[in-house]
Amino acid sequence: MALIYVVEDDMNIREIETFSLKNSGYTIEDFECAKDFWNRIYDKVPNLIILDIMLPDEDGLSIVEKLRKRAETRNVPIMMVTAKTTEMDRVKGLDIGADDYLIKPFGVMELISRVRALLRRSMDLAEEKVLTIGEIRLDNDKRSVYVGDTKVELTYKEFELLKLLMHNAGIVMQREDIMVRIWGMDYEGESRTLDMHIKTLRKKLGDAGNRIKTVRNVGYRLE
Repeated sequence: MALIYVVEDDMNIREIETFSLKNSGYTIEDFECAKDFWNRIYDKVPNLIILDIMLPDEDGLSIVEKLRKRAETRNVPIMMVTAKTTEMDRVKGLDIGADDYLIKPFGVMELISRVRALLRRSMDLAEEKVLTIGEIRLDNDKRSVYVGDTKVELTYKEFELLKLLMHNAGIVMQREDIMVRIWGMDYEGESRTLDMHIKTLRKKLGDAGNRIKTVRNVGYRLE
């Protein structure tokens, strides 16, 4: 069963998270501060991390950035848990590399459902290491993208979005499905986030960006 790290300084919330996840069959290790978490993750990398933003010794956003720069933890799913509720807070956390965003207070069933979805999605997207569609080449292990011989610098979410489209080349991906699988959030009210990333991704890919087609009122397809 999957190993999950819970990083939360609020003892009551941490106990609820760990108890619920253990009852669902997961192996859990919990930490009340960033220092203890860092000491452990250097020894063993988990299958998923549940991370509070407001920790006493280090900001959760800073932790995400560091995790995404390490080869060992670059692809570990991260769910951020916080009381912050503005759209900008969510977008910032997701853009630097978080996979999902759970707002306090939350229900136990919602937590379990999102954990299952994240673990399932991470296994699905890890199947192929190198993807090639026409002149676009994506190396998942190296986190690199090339168009022909030119390297393209993408943000974390731009990379994940391109990888999803390449995994499903020729298939129309519904907007709702893309939002859930890449941002881990409900589609309603968040369409600007997806549209913005598609726009910047097309621009960075140059002429190859024309492969990303808009299917009106449905979603996107990579040809």
